[in-house]
Amino acid sequence: MIRTDSAATGTVDIWSARIEESYDRHLEFLLAGDRTGCSGIVSQLLDDGIPIRKLYVELLQRSLYEVGVLWEQNRISVAREHVATAITEFLLNLVYPRIFADEHCGRTAVVACIANEQHLLGARMVADILELNGWHGHFLGANTTATELLSLITETQPDLLALSLSLRSNLPSLLAVVDLVQQSFPELAIIVGGQAFRSGGHELLAGLHGVTQLTSIDQLEELIRRFH
Repeated sequence: MIRTDSAATGTVDIWSARIEESYDRHLEFLLAGDRTGCSGIVSQLLDDGIPIRKLYVELLQRSLYEVGVLWEQNRISVAREHVATAITEFLLNLVYPRIFADEHCGRTAVVACIANEQHLLGARMVADILELNGWHGHFLGANTTATELLSLITETQPDLLALSLSLRSNLPSLLAVVDLVQQSFPELAIIVGGQAFRSGGHELLAGLHGVTQLTSIDQLEELIRRFH
């Protein structure tokens, strides 16, 4: 296992350099809809022992963000963006067998996208990172209704609820779901994040007790360490 402390800085930098060497080819394959090309890059990195966290953040997340920017600038079609998203979801399936920690810490989280949210990859990455840190992550996926969410919370009694939001227009729905959850589970810690907050909305969450808005995996891991 590659350490992430200062003694291992050189090794960590080597992994970042490996990803940087592969990034342009990966993005080119992704934009071309070449699933085989992307799979070859990711499979090789996994076989070589790359830390999954670095793979997620520095290759998969970074490339998806760039695809999103290209779509926003009308440089690629929405169909091309959907293909890139589908390929990245397939790549997560390659990683999936390797994400589970040997030991669990006894903590549980529910991870979901709210109703009318179809972009699930960010939330799935959050669930995977939780698993890598020893948590049990119950991932509900896209378009989760409030009824479904409350039912699973009742069933699993999690330590943490993570909600993903991609569309700014769905922010009122997110706030309504948070209110419903807090009425029934006032002590449940809630985190929210997603692309919707790139252009604002933070102020609407700032005054909510027990709700934390996260912008990175670093912040997520720092938060969950407080539970241990």
